[in-house]
Amino acid sequence: MKPHPYLRAYMAGIVIPTAFLLVILTGFTLARYACDIPTPIERVIVFPMAVVPNVWGAWNMLWVLLRRRRALPLGAHGAVLPLLLAPTGYAVARAVDFAIPAPVVAAAPFALPAALALYYLVWKHLVGFFNELLGIS
Repeated sequence: MKPHPYLRAYMAGIVIPTAFLLVILTGFTLARYACDIPTPIERVIVFPMAVVPNVWGAWNMLWVLLRRRRALPLGAHGAVLPLLLAPTGYAVARAVDFAIPAPVVAAAPFALPAALALYYLVWKHLVGFFNELLGIS
């Protein structure tokens, strides 16, 4: 058995959100500075850039810890994560007085089930792939 399974689980967990955030940040940067769209994203960008990848890594570590006691599938474990991230992200946005656009608020009841399904698939296939690649699945 390879040493440090929790470190490997953390690394496997942070790959997907870190790569995705690079794409999102590039889009926001282009929108803000190339297209002159006034988006005050710098007030809330710290949450997704710093917190989300770390939470994904810790969540994957938790799955490694819990799989010895319970046989919860990785996809189902990952699908629970938006239920923690969404309220936390909303609280951060409110704390820094970031105005959430009305269409985003109106779409929230539909976006949450979509996020649960998306997280299930990402955790089952992508995080599962990295877990297997690092020998922790």
